[in-house]
Amino acid sequence: MATDNQFYIFKGNGKQHDGLRDLPPAPPWRSFVKSGEKDRLDPKESRPSEEGTAWEAEIAAAFQIDEQNLIRDAVNAALFLRRPLLVTGRAGTGKSSIVRAVARELKLGPVLVWNITSRSSLKDGLYEYDSLGRLQEIQERQSQKNQEKVPVADFITLGPLGTALLPARWPKALLIDEIDKADLDLPNDLLTLFEGGSFVIPELERDSDSAKAKVRTWKNFYGKQMIEGGHVGCRAFPFVVLTNNGEREFSPAFLRRCVRLDVPPPDENMLARIVKAHFKKNLKPHLTATIREFIERGKKRQLATDQLLNTIFLLESTELSPEDRTQLVDLLYRELI
Repeated sequence: MATDNQFYIFKGNGKQHDGLRDLPPAPPWRSFVKSGEKDRLDPKESRPSEEGTAWEAEIAAAFQIDEQNLIRDAVNAALFLRRPLLVTGRAGTGKSSIVRAVARELKLGPVLVWNITSRSSLKDGLYEYDSLGRLQEIQERQSQKNQEKVPVADFITLGPLGTALLPARWPKALLIDEIDKADLDLPNDLLTLFEGGSFVIPELERDSDSAKAKVRTWKNFYGKQMIEGGHVGCRAFPFVVLTNNGEREFSPAFLRRCVRLDVPPPDENMLARIVKAHFKKNLKPHLTATIREFIERGKKRQLATDQLLNTIFLLESTELSPEDRTQLVDLLYRELI
């Protein structure tokens, strides 16, 4: 049984550290390490040098956990159990910021992002094969009487999900955004993938020249990576956050394989901490009044925290008459739905 200190690998205080190497081995039913290998993170293995964009770094640095520590507990449970974290909450409650905060604090590298639409399929997240591009290259070489083969691997690019499942000692961070917009089959398709932690690229598997092949990773975050026999399988299960706006229900089979977190709308204290973190200064009485006004308006309509931040930024950057201020606030506090 882990002690309190051991359990809280992710602390949620915004300070970067190497505590991830203290993460205990996975439960036997969630281990993706081959027999005979050591299920421990290797501190000697290099981590990604990039940490995402400046915008993502700012979001991560300003992230605030709730006073009840529900976010902290859910994140650490997902890390320990090697399970996806399903985060449910209305728009603008900071669901997608969680994965960026965790990735920054635990130094997981850039966040891989898969934005879900009603047309998204599992293959979209895993990889893309540019068959037309390869055909054109073959025809071009034939016209030049070039007999050199055109490797299949040169036209395959791993998607965010496929990149997250590459074998490595350090887990990668993956955001699957708005899973509730997906086709009915996608959540269940993810079940099998998350259980096995692996997938096969058929185009490479059946190509005799691609027994060992290098393919591009999503946005080239990890350059080209070697794949054997078309098989991709993780060693460290990625830290996966699936965001959900609550627009649909999921099957019990899907839900029981996730650590679930319901994010409530931020209260006055939380909003004050968020504003202070973003603007990096102590709150003045007029800013406190602005936060309270936002909360009051939020009781009558659905608003998002970034609407408050946008409003404060403009009010702090300009001089407005009371009439113009009221008109600007009405403009920025338009109801989301």
